[in-house]
Amino acid sequence: MRVRAITVGTLLLSATLPAVGVAQVTGLPVRNSGVSSGLTLSGEVGFPDDTYGKGTAYGGRATLGLGFLGISALVSQWDPDGPVEAQTGYGGYLNLKVFGGPLVPFSATLQGGAEYRKQSGIEYVHAPIGLGIALRIPNPALAIKPWIAPRVDVFRVSGSAPSNTTTQFGISGGIDFSLLGGIGFGAAYDRRWAGDGVNPSVFSVGASYTLKIPGL
Repeated sequence: MRVRAITVGTLLLSATLPAVGVAQVTGLPVRNSGVSSGLTLSGEVGFPDDTYGKGTAYGGRATLGLGFLGISALVSQWDPDGPVEAQTGYGGYLNLKVFGGPLVPFSATLQGGAEYRKQSGIEYVHAPIGLGIALRIPNPALAIKPWIAPRVDVFRVSGSAPSNTTTQFGISGGIDFSLLGGIGFGAAYDRRWAGDGVNPSVFSVGASYTLKIPGL
C-alpha cells in the first residue's frame, strides 16, 4: 500500500508540473554574456512562463573572472504557481573566452555547466553547453553589452522517477548595463525547444556589483 501511495504521489506531481521534465531547474535564464575580470556578485528575479511552471524565482550568482577563464556558481529559490512547494536549485559553470580582449568590443565565449534540483525523491540535472556572443558598447558613464547564446541542453531525470535523458536546443540573450564603480544591471530571456510544441521560457531582471582584483 505504501509503495502504491508513493507511485500515485509521483504521478500527481508530474501532472501538476508538466514542464518540470523539460525546463531548466533553477527558474532563471542560462547566462553566457562573456568573462569579466574580478569578482562579480549579482541578484536576479526570474519570471517563468506557463509551460515552465510560472511563479517567481529569486537567485544569486557569484562569478570569478581569471583572464580568459570564468568560474561561476548559482543558487535559486523557485516558487511555482499552484500547490507545488518552493524548490531550491544549484548550478555551476565554466566559461572560456575564445575571442575578445580589453580593446576588442566583440567577444565569443564557450560555456559548460550543470544545474541540479531534487524534489520528492526525483533528481533533475540540466547541463547546458553553448557559445555566447557579446558586443560591448563603451560610453563615458554607461557601458552597454547586448549578448546572445545558443546552446545544446542535456536534461536528465532520475531518482524515484524512471531515469530519462533528453537533448534539446536552447537559446538565451539579454542586455547588460555597467556603471562606473562596478555597479551593473540588466535583463535576460531564455527559451528552450523541448519537442511536441513545448517551449518553456523565462525572463529575468537583476543587478550586480563587480569588485576588481589587482593583478587580474
